[in-house]
Amino acid sequence: MSKGKVVVGMSGGVDSSVAAWLLKKQGYDVIGVTMQIWQDEENIVQEENGGCCGLSAVDDARRVAAAIGIPYYVMNFKDEFQKSVIEYFTKEYLAGRTPNPCIACNRYVKWEALLQRSLSIGADYIATGHYARIEHLPNGRYAIRRSATMEKDQTYALYNLTQEQLARTLMPVGEYSKDRIREMADEIGLLVAHKPDSQDICFVPDGDYASFIENTTDQVLQTGDFVTPEGKILGKHKGITHYTVGQRKGLNLAMGHPVFVTGIRPETNEVVIGEGNDVFSDHLICRDVNWMAIDGLHGEEKEVLAKIRYSHKGSPCIIRELPDGTVECQFKEPQRAITPGQAVVFYEDECVVGGGTIL
Repeated sequence: MSKGKVVVGMSGGVDSSVAAWLLKKQGYDVIGVTMQIWQDEENIVQEENGGCCGLSAVDDARRVAAAIGIPYYVMNFKDEFQKSVIEYFTKEYLAGRTPNPCIACNRYVKWEALLQRSLSIGADYIATGHYARIEHLPNGRYAIRRSATMEKDQTYALYNLTQEQLARTLMPVGEYSKDRIREMADEIGLLVAHKPDSQDICFVPDGDYASFIENTTDQVLQTGDFVTPEGKILGKHKGITHYTVGQRKGLNLAMGHPVFVTGIRPETNEVVIGEGNDVFSDHLICRDVNWMAIDGLHGEEKEVLAKIRYSHKGSPCIIRELPDGTVECQFKEPQRAITPGQAVVFYEDECVVGGGTIL
């Protein structure tokens, strides 16, 4: 007897491929779906730039679905991706912040849009190949727990999922290491067993965010001044979208010693330059907080481990809610390059407590 119908988001990579196979093996009625999100229609453009959602992804996912014996479809989510990811990405950079488009894509495309589409065709769950685990806690809430292998843990990019989304989500890969997932793919004869992991932002594969923003918005980005915190002009910058807090390379400032971006002022089109110590801070405030393992702090302070970027190992801090609904985070030790626009994610006992966007 089937455990229920599940739609698996298949990127053509090894993780989502093995996720689909594991769920079928566990007794679920599995449907494979690739989300078509890339904006260009020309085959060569999709092939070069589509990343996890280009034409090669569709071909690989279709072959995997045939090999493991599940139905497979391609669903169009271009409009949702344009609105929730690309427009957000360009807006944030133009405002002098450093966005995380993968977090937006997870919440609004890979979950919100795909889940609604899946429920409408009679599915009970959606599933992905993320390295994370979902737990139903004693307090009745759902939370994401770190994966069995920390080096591949992807919980940071999933902090923004809602309780309703988590209740309808399966993540079978989170119990295994990446090496074991590749071994399984080998054992069942999947051609994607040794396919390289996707890298970088899928819609800006060359990493040239500034050119992408210019081309997308038809705005010519204005040059401006590098300044000290006090406003002394040090030189000219190429446009604020070229820079992020903590950046040292590519400044082309002859200062005689290393200097760093410590702030971006879009209202005056200035990039603030400081010394190494200036990029450290023991304090941040975040907005748009999504609570996960708990439903809020209710006036209490809480000690958690906080990650301020995907690669950050996390650092102990005290969090408390402010009257305006934002959350203040006081670290025990100064942290390098706390970057406006990035996410801060709070953990307790390996579970995501919640998170928000750094102001």
